[in-house]
Order: sequence, then structure tokens, then C-alpha cells
Amino acid sequence: MGTQDKLRNMAEKAAGKAKEAAGKATGDRTMAAEGRGKQAKSDLKQAVEKVKDVGKD
Repeated sequence: MGTQDKLRNMAEKAAGKAKEAAGKATGDRTMAAEGRGKQAKSDLKQAVEKVKDVGKD
């Protein structure tokens, strides 16, 4: 996995965590759910990149 991809995925996950926390703090369940979705999307991207890396070996 490229370093840029890792950083991009980590940034996306951090943004998702922040959005989830903001949603919880304000009582906005929709915003919190969007944050959790963003985190899940980031995790999925990380998994796909790891599979690609294994395929290269």
C-alpha cells in the first residue's frame, strides 16, 4: 500500500471519528451515523489495499 493511500485513509477515518463525536455531542444521530459510515468506508479501503499488497508478493 502506498504511503499516500495510507495517509488518505487515516485522514478519512479521523474525519469520520470527528463527525461521529460532533453528532453525539449535538444529539444529531444522522451526523453520528454518517461519521461511523465514513470510518467503515476507510476501513474497507484499508482492507482492499492490504489484499493488493499481498497479491504483489
